[in-house]
Amino acid sequence: MTHRWIQRELSQPERLEALGKALLDLPEPLTRALLLRGVATLDEARAFFRPLEQALHDPFLMRDMDRAAARVAEAVARRERVLVYGDYDVDGTTATALMVSFLRAHGVETQFFIPDRIRDGYGLGKAGIEAAAAFGAALIIALDCGITAIAEAEDARARGLDLIICDHHNPGPALPRACAVLNPKRADCAYPFKELSGCGVGFKLAQAVQTLLPHAPFDLDALLDLAAVSIAGDIVPITGENRVLMALGLARLAGAPRPGFRALARLASLDLTACSTSRIVFTLG
Repeated sequence: MTHRWIQRELSQPERLEALGKALLDLPEPLTRALLLRGVATLDEARAFFRPLEQALHDPFLMRDMDRAAARVAEAVARRERVLVYGDYDVDGTTATALMVSFLRAHGVETQFFIPDRIRDGYGLGKAGIEAAAAFGAALIIALDCGITAIAEAEDARARGLDLIICDHHNPGPALPRACAVLNPKRADCAYPFKELSGCGVGFKLAQAVQTLLPHAPFDLDALLDLAAVSIAGDIVPITGENRVLMALGLARLAGAPRPGFRALARLASLDLTACSTSRIVFTLG
C-alpha cells in the first residue's frame, strides 16, 4: 500500500495574507496552520499562543451547576460523608483524585470507589452504591460515568442517597433522576465548550463550589495537573477550554507536581519539567 499526504484546502484563502501581516509577518506555513485550526484573527491567535486562566468559562453556565454546587457546599457545611465514584481509566482516576482532594481540603469525610474492570464492569454500579450506603454517605458524586445510569440512580434514590453526576459522554434519550446532572453535551445545556474531559467537568464543579465557600480558601491551581493528565489521557480535543487547562496543567506539572505524579515520573524516567502532551499520553498516562 502506498501513502501520500493530501494538503487540506483553506475555506477562506483570502484571510491568509491579512492574518500573516497582523501577526508581524508570520511565515505562510505557520499562518496556514493557524487558519486550518480555526484561528483567523489576531485576538484568536493571542488566545491560541497565550492561554490564560481568565479565558476559562463561568462554571455556572453549565446546566444544573447551581444545584450541584449548592448541594456540595451543603455537604461541606454539614460535614456530611461523601463517596466519590470514579472510573478505572486515566480520566476517571484523575477525576476521582481531584474531587477527593478538593473535598478533604474542606474537611469533608470522603471515600472513593473505583470499579474493578472485570468484577464490577464499567460505570455507576450497584457495588459502589452499596459501598456508599455502608460508609454512611449522604451524597455520591459520580465522575466520568453515570450519564446513562437510569436504574442505578433510582437505586441510590431508594437508599436515601443524593447523587451528582459529572460526565462528558453522550447522553441517552433520558437522563438519570439525580440531584444534578452535569454534562456539557446535554441537549439542553448551553455551556460554550462541549469537549471537556470527565475530570474537566469535575474541575468546573470545584470552581463553582469554591465561589460558595468564600471563607474557606482553596487554591484551585493545585488541581490543574490532574486536569491536564486527564485531557491528554482521554484524547479529548485540545482546543478551547481544554487548551487553557492543558497549558496551565503542564506548568503545574513542571513547577509543583503532586507526590503521586512525581513518583510515577520517577519510575518512568520522565522529566516533568519538560513534560508534553505526548509524554503524558505515552508515559505518565
